[in-house]
Amino acid sequence: MSKFLFMGCIEIKELLGKRADDEMELLELIKEVSIDSIYYHTHSCFLRHFYIAGPYPNDFANWAAIQVRDRVLGEKLAEITPSSKKNLEDIRTELIEIIDGHLATIKIVPSVTYGQPFYFMQSRIIEVPTGITVSNLGEFLEALKIVDASAVYNHIFEARLRDRKGRSDFSIWVEEVLNIKELADKIEKVDSYMYSLEGLRARLLHLCKQEFEK
Repeated sequence: MSKFLFMGCIEIKELLGKRADDEMELLELIKEVSIDSIYYHTHSCFLRHFYIAGPYPNDFANWAAIQVRDRVLGEKLAEITPSSKKNLEDIRTELIEIIDGHLATIKIVPSVTYGQPFYFMQSRIIEVPTGITVSNLGEFLEALKIVDASAVYNHIFEARLRDRKGRSDFSIWVEEVLNIKELADKIEKVDSYMYSLEGLRARLLHLCKQEFEK
């Protein structure tokens, strides 16, 4: 039986030297920055919030609502959540359409007055072995309780962007190695973007415990 090796991850950040002081500048820069920057500000923000998810599910929405104090745009951008059905260019297009549409309805471009500019960044995710290997559901359940939260991020969020057909490493192993398709399906149905990493861990533990106690 193939064992499951938990792999954590670290994020190597890079400041791009691009900043937006108002919403028009944000729009223009979203059009031109690398796709890695779009990833950083929409996907990997979950890696930076282990215990509490931000008020909004991406950096753009948080900046508009908190730094520019444009709650209307913040709420609109908050509707953009990554998923296995969207690629990063789809997300870029959504961001552009929402900001462009919002600016078309107002006369004055909202800008940073008392808050901070938006600094565009990108990052690389590097896998780090945790040294934890499991071979059955019971061991998986116990390991999931203690493994570093970055491993949850790596095996859920990162895995779905790799060549995994939009599925997490957890669900693939549970189905293909443990042959527990029902649990694998339940894991995939969890909306990962609705939780902090610790909240997501708790949800996965609940599902695995239910299956283990059968």
